[in-house]
Order: sequence, then structure tokens, then C-alpha cells
Amino acid sequence: MNIHEYQAKVILAEFGVPIPPWILAANGEEAAQAFEKLSVPVAVVKAQVHAGGRGKGGGVKLARTAAEAAAVAQGIMAKPLVTPQTGPQGVRVNQVMLTPAVEIAHEYYIGMVLNRTKACPMVIASAEGGVEIEEVAKKSPEKIFSELCDPVLGLYPFQARQIAFSLGFTGPVVDVAVKILQGIAQAYLQYDCTILEINPLVLTKSGELLALDSKISFDDNAVYRHESLYTNMKDETEIPATEIRAKQIGLSYVSMDGNIGCMVNGAGLAMATMDIIKYAGGQPANFLDVGGGVTKDQVREAFKLILSDARVKAILVNIFGGIAHCDVIAEGVRNAVQEIGLHVPVVVRLEGTHVEEGKKILETSTLNVITAIDMKDAAEKVVAAAQRVVAEQPIGN
Repeated sequence: MNIHEYQAKVILAEFGVPIPPWILAANGEEAAQAFEKLSVPVAVVKAQVHAGGRGKGGGVKLARTAAEAAAVAQGIMAKPLVTPQTGPQGVRVNQVMLTPAVEIAHEYYIGMVLNRTKACPMVIASAEGGVEIEEVAKKSPEKIFSELCDPVLGLYPFQARQIAFSLGFTGPVVDVAVKILQGIAQAYLQYDCTILEINPLVLTKSGELLALDSKISFDDNAVYRHESLYTNMKDETEIPATEIRAKQIGLSYVSMDGNIGCMVNGAGLAMATMDIIKYAGGQPANFLDVGGGVTKDQVREAFKLILSDARVKAILVNIFGGIAHCDVIAEGVRNAVQEIGLHVPVVVRLEGTHVEEGKKILETSTLNVITAIDMKDAAEKVVAAAQRVVAEQPIGN
């Protein structure tokens, strides 16, 4: 689960990380009031969305008067915010955060992730803050410092001091940096985070260390340990309705940018299916894993989810029957098509448990379904079907 920047600031402050004051606003009038309440010469107005790169998309702007704060906030919330992480459709901005602008002497990056090779949390830090850490790792890997973190005891003081010195801190600032580093480690472990970032952590011209921007994501598998956090901080307006519906019916669904809908059983097979679609020259519209214990009703609902996406021009059903039986999948497909109709081509590849029964159900259903003998054949047929639909559509549709 992702949370907004202002929510991440609440959590970081709980662990002693210095945070500038901030106020939320849901419209221009509230933004003007927030500016006056902050009582600063310059405020930063920041869109609150679950996406990075907000500044590049026009979601972070300065305001020097209450009237300007109102105008900036209204402008940001007036249209979808498009960033490198939102896709071309952008996301709706429902609220902005106002915070004082500060005079920055230097920007740093600090964060925590799971080191999967070592099976251990790891602190990452760099004196090259304010930019994407992936770019720093690519261009100047020697500027990134890391320390493995004890998953029970957290980051030891000597480790935090070593990172602080590596970042170039001296004097009293070192102790503040140590507190911040140990604080983010405690927050990461206590709340079962998958990622925690402060970017940038800034040293102001007056000598203060402040967390100006922050990002936190939580492990959904640990929701039972933090139910109040999920209840209070989950923003379903940031989650596509299809993903919410999929979770309600026990399916794993992620929307993507292509036009070929996918229904597959098993995450590994689903990823392989998306790969082979791209290899065949197509673009998957979704990741949809119906799982091993899928029922006919779930298959029907999965079909509805796929067809609810207007971008979908063809559907590939790729099933390797093991725990999931091919005949159950076939019945679900048949029931879904009979209930909601079939307006795009469907390619079905069935293999495994009860495969003959499944094929017979589709053959006797009078459905206009294209069968495939293997994954390569299925991918080529569904890509060709999608291309035909696109070619036949009137220009502008």
C-alpha cells in the first residue's frame, strides 16, 4: 500500500525525523488560508498523489501570497497530473500540501529497501539527493553508500555514524543525521515497509537537517498487524476501480497500458504470457492472475474486469491446469460471454488437468473463440486479432 507524502511525514515525525510544518488544502480557499496560517514569505504547494516526478509534471509550485497560493492550488487540481510514473492519462489531484520554502545548502538521499540477496533490510544513502536514486546508481555508483540493517535491533549507532561521515556531515549535524538514520530504520521495521525514502533530505543554509519529501510503501501481507494504519491512511481514490474490485473477489489484477487483455492462472505464467505477447509485437492491457483455486464465478468476474477496460481489443486466456481445472475455466468463460456478450476476439489456450473437458465445453458453446495449441501460437493469434480490430475501427475511436 502506498501513502501520500503528508502521511509519510506523520510517520517519520513519530520516529524523531525533523519535518517542516505543513497544512493540507482541498481547494483554493483552503490553500489561501493555509498560506496565511503558515505565515511565511514563500510556500511550496505540492500535489498529493501516489506518484513521483510531481515537479516535472507541474505538481510542485511556489506561492508568495495567499491569492497566489489559491490560484496555484486551483491550477494543480483543475486537471489530471501527468508524471513519468502516472502514464499519459495522469491522475486526479484531490488535495495539495502547503509547506514553507527553505533555503537549501545541499540535498541528500536516504532510504531503506529489502536487500533480497542478503534477505535483510538495507539503508541506502547518497550525497546526490533531489534526483532519482536509480540515475545516481547508473551514472555514479560510487556515490551510493549502504549498510545492512539488523531486522530485529535496527541500525546500530556505529553504522549510522559511518553513513553520516560518508555523506560528508561534520560537527553537530552528525548526531542529527544519526538520529534520522536510526529513526527511518525503526519506522521501516515497525510498520513492515517495503520501501521508505527521504528525497531530498536537505541541509539548510541555517544548518538544519530537514526531510523535505518522503515516500513510504507498506507490505500488504502485513495488513493484519497494522489494521488501524490501513484504515486511516489507505486512499482508494488513488487505486483503479478494477484493482479494488479484483481484490474483493480474490483476484490479482494490475492495469497496464496495452490493448490485449490477459487472464492467466499463476503469477509466473502471467508474467511469461505478457512477455510472449510483447515478443509477438503486442502490448498487454493487464496482469490478471486468477490463481489455482479459481471458481467459475471468479472466472466470470475476471472476464468482466477485462472487458470493463475500453482499451482492450482482444483477450488471451492462457491456462495451465493444475489445481485450477481447465473445464472450470472454460465454464467460467462461457458463462461470462453469455452474460455480458463478446465484442472483442478471444484466444484460448488450455493445457493440463481436464483439458479435453474444457475444450469440449468451448467447442459446444457456439462461442466465437479462437483456440491455440501453445503459448507462441496463442500470442501470435491474439496480437493479430487485436491488430485487425484496431485496423477496422473508424479513425478517432
